Amino acid sequence: MALTGILFAIMYCCLFVLSDKRHIVAAIGAAVFILSGRISFTEAIFAIDYNVLLMIAGSMGLVYFFIESKMPNLISDWVLSKLNNACAVIVALALLSGIISAFIDNVATVLMMAPIALSVAERLNISPVPIVIAVAVSSNLQGAATLVGDTTSLLLASAADMDFFDFFVYNGKMGMFFVVQAGAIVSCIILWFLFRDKNDKVEARELTKVEDMAPTYALVAMLVILICCSFLPNKPALTNGIVCFTLYVILAIWETVKTKTNQFAASAKDIDFNTLMVLSGVFIAIAAVEKNGVLQLVADTFANLGGGNVFILYSLILWASVIISAFIDNIPYVAAMLPVVSSMSTTLGIDPTLLYFGLLCGATLGGNLTPIGASANITGIGILTKAGHEVSNNDFFKIGIPFTLSAVTTGYIMLWILWGM
Repeated sequence: MALTGILFAIMYCCLFVLSDKRHIVAAIGAAVFILSGRISFTEAIFAIDYNVLLMIAGSMGLVYFFIESKMPNLISDWVLSKLNNACAVIVALALLSGIISAFIDNVATVLMMAPIALSVAERLNISPVPIVIAVAVSSNLQGAATLVGDTTSLLLASAADMDFFDFFVYNGKMGMFFVVQAGAIVSCIILWFLFRDKNDKVEARELTKVEDMAPTYALVAMLVILICCSFLPNKPALTNGIVCFTLYVILAIWETVKTKTNQFAASAKDIDFNTLMVLSGVFIAIAAVEKNGVLQLVADTFANLGGGNVFILYSLILWASVIISAFIDNIPYVAAMLPVVSSMSTTLGIDPTLLYFGLLCGATLGGNLTPIGASANITGIGILTKAGHEVSNNDFFKIGIPFTLSAVTTGYIMLWILWGM
């Protein structure tokens, strides 16, 4: 267990320090975990979330055609024509990302919104780095708003026997949806403050003409199908990935036939394989940590430190979850913590809802503290890097830290008022 923890810490330190070589660090780190016996090769292969990888690859292919169609330019022209300054545009894009992300996967949201953010930045003649980061962290925030917004929400719903509407009203009280929206309002105020210097007036311009609507139809189809699939009980693990990749293949065939050129080769160049490599390495590292009992040790430590005091236990679970989820994927962490929370609640004779929601709030939002804390962040940074924009850790921290602390603090207070008092 100690060796696993040390190797994990070294790998993540290298991911931070060597930000431009993260794909190499992730590959080497995964190899070290396998060669050191922390996880077998077979276990490592099955630890990779192929649903996420397929979804990213397929979405990136769709986004290539989306960009080529000039639809992001048209959307950015329309947004810029409706709002009077750059700061308002940036906050509006973040809000829109959050709304979409409440109903589909965070990564898919970032892949759809990033091209629009890049186009807006180009028209405003500003760096797209902070805009894409704002889009990514906003999508992570809204993942906890509904049952279908994030896998962690599904895990909680299964453990607490909740349905879709319980996230809105549960046992006669406001549920996680309204807690997240309160956090979104406060965090948008923070974004407005962070981008307050970007107050250039937006000049109206002629709207870009879009002649090929097929990519837009394909992305809308992806959005609708993913939302519908989210309500399917016991759906196959690869469902979302197959949907995204199948739509990409269909669109590539359509564009190839229409243009009589190989659109598979052209679009494949736009798939960020470095990001896929980073995520694969991270999945393997987290699986090794989980297998060797590190997550269970963390869960047991919570139970011991709580000392039977509900407020202390709630505070510990929420804030420790924020910190832990800044470095490891929140899915295995939440999966390990849910039975512990249930057991502690039974022992103390309390309603577990406060601890459940506290766990979800901290674990979902905690990924916004670091550039490698959530798949959406890694994807957003990968898009920026591929577009030729350097992203430093400090670039992310300037937005991610105040955004996260404001949203989590709001949720922390609101949950205690609703469920703890």
